[in-house]
Amino acid sequence: MSQEPTTDKVGEALNAQRFQMLEDIAKELKGDVVFPTYFDAAFRLRKELQNPDLPIERIARVVSVEPLIASKLLHLANSALYSPDGTPARNLPAAISRLGVNLVRTTALAIAMSQILRAKDLAVFSDLTRDLWDHSIRTAAATRILARTHTQINPDEALLAGLVHDLGAFYMLYRAAQYPELRDRPETVKYLIMQWHESIGATLLSALGMPREIVEATVDHDQPLAVPTTVRTLTEIVYVGNILAGAHFDWLHEDGDPGSDSVGAVRQAFADLLPAIHADAREMQAVFA
Repeated sequence: MSQEPTTDKVGEALNAQRFQMLEDIAKELKGDVVFPTYFDAAFRLRKELQNPDLPIERIARVVSVEPLIASKLLHLANSALYSPDGTPARNLPAAISRLGVNLVRTTALAIAMSQILRAKDLAVFSDLTRDLWDHSIRTAAATRILARTHTQINPDEALLAGLVHDLGAFYMLYRAAQYPELRDRPETVKYLIMQWHESIGATLLSALGMPREIVEATVDHDQPLAVPTTVRTLTEIVYVGNILAGAHFDWLHEDGDPGSDSVGAVRQAFADLLPAIHADAREMQAVFA
């Protein structure tokens, strides 16, 4: 385990805030998870759309209650990702029909995640939030393409796994902004995220009712594994997609080397996918901006 940087040790008040935040998170994960209103709306929408056989018109009525999500769905349906021939989806039912209910739920979650990082309280962590969001989008693009080109796994399921693999870090940033000493010390927040984001993320996803396969695929995604030159499982897809997304949060890899031979081997094995990953990530950024 990495040793805490000595520059972070500035007194009992800071240590108390660290432990208080972790204790508060632990309590929340055993009960009601506290998220901003727009995140609650996304999960309420996911719950309402649990039935994949809902009629398109019913889905459209449910989605239209959230205008931002509705507009993003239209944008996504008409993007190169889902309309490569440029055929327009002219209304919300047409967009939903093209995308499918699973992608509608994922889009709602993506919008909520991006809104969290735009919250006024998180302005003090702007560098972290920008890097985190960019990496999440690139990982989602990578996992979608890996699933489509190398496995029989549903690409939209893989996209969701890639999108939420660092949800623990999102949540920890959101909670850290509520503690004065931590707002003033981004470096100590980095340390806490490095140590705890994976386990908190897995627990959080379970608490929010994510499918077991998604939760399991995000566990230990930043821990070094045997170098896979092929991918078969969703866990391997997330692990490889996380690497192909490119350098992120170098401080997350203080226990290892982000430029190590194993990471290089993964990138070399899947180098042919990188142009498509970069193109898809740009499309997603445009949709979810």
